[in-house]
Amino acid sequence: MSLFGLGNRNQKTFRPKKNAPSGNKGAQLKRHIDATLGSGNLREAVRLPPGEDLNEWLAVNTVDFFNQVNILYGTLIEFCTPTSCPTMSAGPKFEYRWADGVQIKKPIEVSAPKYVDYLMDWIELQLDDENIFPQKLGVPFPPNFHDVVKTIFKRLFRVYAHIYHSHFQKIVSLKEEAHLNTCFKHFIFFTWEFRLIDEGELAPLRDLIESIIVAL
Repeated sequence: MSLFGLGNRNQKTFRPKKNAPSGNKGAQLKRHIDATLGSGNLREAVRLPPGEDLNEWLAVNTVDFFNQVNILYGTLIEFCTPTSCPTMSAGPKFEYRWADGVQIKKPIEVSAPKYVDYLMDWIELQLDDENIFPQKLGVPFPPNFHDVVKTIFKRLFRVYAHIYHSHFQKIVSLKEEAHLNTCFKHFIFFTWEFRLIDEGELAPLRDLIESIIVAL
């Protein structure tokens, strides 16, 4: 099974790729990301390009990381089920409950696939809301934009934490661990560069993250 093939995916869980926001500017920044990633230098790939707007950079990368996690998790949906993963956890010490503050205000315990489903729906709502992620050049980002981005990254990290703790052996058997590790390293470099996730949230994968950060 390939990470990039669509085989056997539940269409509800596997979503079509989102396009970069902010019109031509977003597309230009996306090309920059692809070019620097192509060089193999992840450290360089996450840096804000000289003269570029930080919010634009965060917006384009948020879409990119959403797509990346969506594809990664999509390879596991037949193995991550309500029976195999009745709670959204990252090892025995960490369990995540879902709340979006709107429809579900009090955190509820749900299975891992249900959590990811709620999460991807919620992120899509944010990305599609032009008051949060403007599509047109020159339209300002809202004052709470960084808070929204931080919440998105915090929750995407939880998907990585669940994959590593509950499904890593399956990833290895699919021979996809190198791809998973590269995606996660890129994700950590980016969140570290812009301080997007509080250190306490990173605890489930602390050892792995420390080994990545030491290489910075």
